[in-house]
Amino acid sequence: MRQAISKSEFKMNVFRHFQDIEKTGKEIIITDKGKPVLKLVPYCEDTEDILKSLRNSVIKYDGPTDPVGLGDSLRTG
Repeated sequence: MRQAISKSEFKMNVFRHFQDIEKTGKEIIITDKGKPVLKLVPYCEDTEDILKSLRNSVIKYDGPTDPVGLGDSLRTG
């Protein structure tokens, strides 16, 4: 589960949160008035790791070369 904290709490303990992210590798969601506004994640030089999370995420994509217009929207199933 992602950890969510308010901007004010993050500001008061910013260095502790940085250390937690470095140590655990987990991301933190920062909220403003209860709504997520920022996501703080550990730095990763290996772009392959980032791309691994996207593999098999596209289930079906018809017409990848078709033009995209304002009336287009994401279709499911």
